[in-house]
Amino acid sequence: MGTLRDLQFALQLKIEELRQRDTLIDELELELDTKDELIRRLQEELDRYRATVPLPGSSDAGAACSAQTEHKPAIKRKTIISEHLTLDPVTLAVLSHRSCDKSQESQRLIRAVFLKNDLLKNLDEGEITAITACMYPSTINQGCYVIQEGTNGAQAYVVEEGRLDVTKDGLKLLTIEPGDMFGELALLYSCTHTFSVSAQTDSKLWAIDRKSYQTVLMQSGLNSLSHSMELLSSVPFLHSLPEDVIMKLCDLTEQTHFSDGDYIIRQGSTGDTFYIISKGQVKVTEKKPGHDEQIVLSQLCDGQWFGEKALWGEDARTVNVIASGDVTCLVIDRETFKEIIDGLVFDRSHELQQSQESKIESDKDPDLLSSSILSDFQIICTLAIGEFGHVDLVQLRSYSQCLFAMRVLKKKLILNNGQREHILEEGRILMEARCPFIARLHKTFRDTSCLYILTEACLGGDLCCLLKDRGYLDECSARFYTACVIEALTFLHCRGVIYRDVKPENVVLDQRGYAKLIGSRCLKEVEVGKKTWTFCGTPGYMAPEIILNKGHGLSADFWSLGVFVFELLSGRLPFSDSDVMKVLSATIRGIDYIDFPKTISKSASSLIKKLCRSNPSERVGSQRNGAKDIQRHKWFDGFNWDGLCMRTLNPPLIPKVKHPLNSTTCRLYTEGSVELCSDWEDF
Repeated sequence: MGTLRDLQFALQLKIEELRQRDTLIDELELELDTKDELIRRLQEELDRYRATVPLPGSSDAGAACSAQTEHKPAIKRKTIISEHLTLDPVTLAVLSHRSCDKSQESQRLIRAVFLKNDLLKNLDEGEITAITACMYPSTINQGCYVIQEGTNGAQAYVVEEGRLDVTKDGLKLLTIEPGDMFGELALLYSCTHTFSVSAQTDSKLWAIDRKSYQTVLMQSGLNSLSHSMELLSSVPFLHSLPEDVIMKLCDLTEQTHFSDGDYIIRQGSTGDTFYIISKGQVKVTEKKPGHDEQIVLSQLCDGQWFGEKALWGEDARTVNVIASGDVTCLVIDRETFKEIIDGLVFDRSHELQQSQESKIESDKDPDLLSSSILSDFQIICTLAIGEFGHVDLVQLRSYSQCLFAMRVLKKKLILNNGQREHILEEGRILMEARCPFIARLHKTFRDTSCLYILTEACLGGDLCCLLKDRGYLDECSARFYTACVIEALTFLHCRGVIYRDVKPENVVLDQRGYAKLIGSRCLKEVEVGKKTWTFCGTPGYMAPEIILNKGHGLSADFWSLGVFVFELLSGRLPFSDSDVMKVLSATIRGIDYIDFPKTISKSASSLIKKLCRSNPSERVGSQRNGAKDIQRHKWFDGFNWDGLCMRTLNPPLIPKVKHPLNSTTCRLYTEGSVELCSDWEDF
């Protein structure tokens, strides 16, 4: 009986202890909820503050055919597009000649600076070595300027000797010392310096310019891709795969490094990975039962492979594979390989058929439009001021019921900013685009000084204005607008076109409340399996591979789509700061380091994280089923995609559009030198 009483007493003590723990947990949960609420309020205050402080260099540029509503337009985040880049022989020869000798100490200094820089530390070892090789010395005398506030930058600098002062508006901000770097943002695009840098003492710098930096990375990326494709194609059971499948496989393989003596495969273990030796040698050994020492069976070197049985099923490793010296291998796992064999490459056939069927209202142009000339259009009012001109709301004098938007772009500004190729590419793509979720380009005109682009007028405002008014959108509204953007991207992607600038400013509402993507200079046609290298997009929305000059394809749009959904549901960007470099660095770190607000549900959070995978080939939408995988995500459960395409769904908002029609104040474009611009190459 004594034992039973002891057990009962011990049980009561344990119950009391559990009650105390439950009470403590309740108190901690209450405290946590209180802190969560405080964080939410502080975040709202921070977002309101950020909304009033534009990013450096931002402007309300953007020639969007959006609109005139009862609300004031929001400040536009600037789209950045660097110069068109090609690997021309002249540039490559200059870089080769510039590979000047540097002391071991200088090389170590530059490498150490790169590795502590938030942007450059993400480069591969080979890329850092190549960039270091083509950096050139620059001696700055005391009192001389390296950078002057208000000028455009094209170089970044590493300080080896001396000290420099950083000033803004004449006030000293800080001192730059040996081992520091400055100006690195200029390596990505032509930005206006917001500070000055002058030599406090005679100084020695190492410099690298933007064209050299981007050329080195492009050449490195193409060489690496070519080498990986050559290695994969040499494997007998991969040799028969189509080139675009091999290209996709290259994106999904990982390059892994091993040191001398490392066991790559250990006898007796199970594995699911296949290895191709990219560089170095390995020895294959076996340990027989009852023997202490391993027997060397063979040596493998560059281009040879091992572990292929693991791709077809569980593989109990029968040998050891040990690195002889430093070894680099391309590694692919069983699951990834299975997806490749099952048809991972983006099959667009079903989406192409769907996009061909979604031509509702796309050809409903007035008959008079085909024969119209520029002087047939009356200017009603100006809708927006852009970087290269402005946008007018216009109507045909003989058909006043139909409104259009006319983008008036100054040729001189386009040429001076190196944007001719981007403008031409946009026009060529949109001329052929017939999609109800993309604002229509009808025709173009030109004169001696301007290019005139006649587009569909979407007067319901853009989503940026809507977010500014509401703070953030409810899930139903965000889902509807995201679905419209997905349909637009599907149409473009099945034609091999990448958009590269998905953001609320570029999504406008028509009079019914349906959302449409507007034209953008970021539009680019890319061959299946190929990549493009232009630094392009809006900071905060850009995919990591664009920032790192790794080459990018259609998958970059899915990253931007994930950021788009995040902003619609929270009213803020996941990657935001007043310092552009911090925005880009946070983007490279990735979405996993971002805290999601409570306004984003678990299913929406899941979609965003799947869209914002660091590896482009792993993003939902990039796999075999394309956009169908996004449509089937649980966040879209119950959504009527057929109703959206047939435009039978009720939009979450019917815009209140003002029609500023007043024929007494309408103006006409100048007659005379204007003619139809039938050839986009003819500026």
